[in-house]
Amino acid sequence: MADNTPTGPIQLGAEMDYSEHEKTYSMFLALSKYVTLFCVVLMIAMAFTFFTSAGFFSGLVMFFVLNAVGAFLLRG
Repeated sequence: MADNTPTGPIQLGAEMDYSEHEKTYSMFLALSKYVTLFCVVLMIAMAFTFFTSAGFFSGLVMFFVLNAVGAFLLRG
């Protein structure tokens, strides 16, 4: 059988910047939280708008109010 083990020095690459990794991951988690909030509130507001007799503007107001409340609850 052929021996394919490397014979030269092992390249490990550049050193990792763990603080930058942690900042990026925190930003990703925050973005994921708020995008999920936006999608859920959008679905609730669309259901309220289309399946009740409240109308478009009531659904729009509900959308903004729920986003504000959700953002207040998710911060921190």
